Amino acid sequence: MPLLKIQTNRQIEPDRARAIAAAASRKTAELLGKSERYVMVSLEHLPVMMFAGSEAPLAYLELKSIGLADEQTGPCARTLCEWVGQELDVPPDRIYIEFTDVARHRWGWNGRTFA
Repeated sequence: MPLLKIQTNRQIEPDRARAIAAAASRKTAELLGKSERYVMVSLEHLPVMMFAGSEAPLAYLELKSIGLADEQTGPCARTLCEWVGQELDVPPDRIYIEFTDVARHRWGWNGRTFA
C-alpha cells in the first residue's frame, strides 16, 4: 500500500531508472516497516518542472501510505532527501516531499479496500 512517486527534471538512462526504482522500493519498505510486497514506486523523469523560477535540477516526491504517522515524516524526509539527492545529483534544497496518510477505506488493491 505504500506508494513512493519520484519526479525529476533530470535525464535518467533506462537501466539506471530501473535500479533507482528497485532501490526506492526496498528503502520505502524499510523506512515504513512494511512488506516490500505492497510497495509501489513510480519514477518519472524529464517532465517540464521549475522550482524557485529555475529549471536547475530538482525532484518532487510523494510518499503515501496507510498508517503514515506524523513522527515518521521527519526521519523519512531526511532519509529520502539525502538518498534522492545522491542518486539524482539534486541539491536537498531543490527537493520537495509530500506525505499522505491514506485512510484504509480509501486505498484499493486486488478488487477491495484495506478496510
